[in-house]
Amino acid sequence: MKDFFRRFSHKSSDAVGSPWAFIMALFVIIVWAATGPIFKFSDTWQLVINTSTTIITFLMVFLIQNAQNRDSKAIHLKIDEIIFSNQGARNDLIDLEDCTDEEILIFQKEFLELKKKLRNTKKE
Repeated sequence: MKDFFRRFSHKSSDAVGSPWAFIMALFVIIVWAATGPIFKFSDTWQLVINTSTTIITFLMVFLIQNAQNRDSKAIHLKIDEIIFSNQGARNDLIDLEDCTDEEILIFQKEFLELKKKLRNTKKE
């Protein structure tokens, strides 16, 4: 099931992120707007577009989130590989995304200090 969803979400994300998907969505909106006078801009006419877009948006959230989660994990692994392979790098930064907020704040303060030192050496 996971593999099917992964493949489905990947293909769906590619498809709905394409220019053709945008053009198709724009076309649907234009057709819907053009039918307004035919249906006398009724509540039902408005409800059709509202319900349709809500359902599509609801489903797309899950597909987009899945794609973003996969991309984020892949990027983290690639960065971890770079850190691990670089002899001068601090290996305690590997899996930084799994650290607590407090641990991340400590690293952030360390890097702010390094940044200040770098600025001071450039001024000299």
